[in-house]
Amino acid sequence: MASKLQQLQSKIKPASEFVAKHGTSYYRQLLEQNKQYIQDPPTAEKCNLLAKQLFYTRLASVPGRYEAFWKELDCAKNLWKKRQELKVEDAGIAALFGLECFAWFCAGEIIGRGFTFTGYYP
Repeated sequence: MASKLQQLQSKIKPASEFVAKHGTSYYRQLLEQNKQYIQDPPTAEKCNLLAKQLFYTRLASVPGRYEAFWKELDCAKNLWKKRQELKVEDAGIAALFGLECFAWFCAGEIIGRGFTFTGYYP
């Protein structure tokens, strides 16, 4: 255990030195590149105003998303009605999409369990 701690410390030391040497210049460069997004003056009131603008802007986009959802659902219903005319390629793409969704779900479950396959927590 002590040897692993020393290995970790030996790896952390150069990284912390690198951050100490280059961190401020990277921070300044990042702010300079993105200065068009910075609000002046940076006050709590301005942050609250921006948070409210974001919330209500997203709230205003709900009807558009609602309509898009029903259009997508109608397309899916039409595809189901015309399933006899469905090509093998389209069915294959749909199957691959479903398989990909399932794989991402499984990967998320494994990550959520701490990268264990059985769910056992040591």
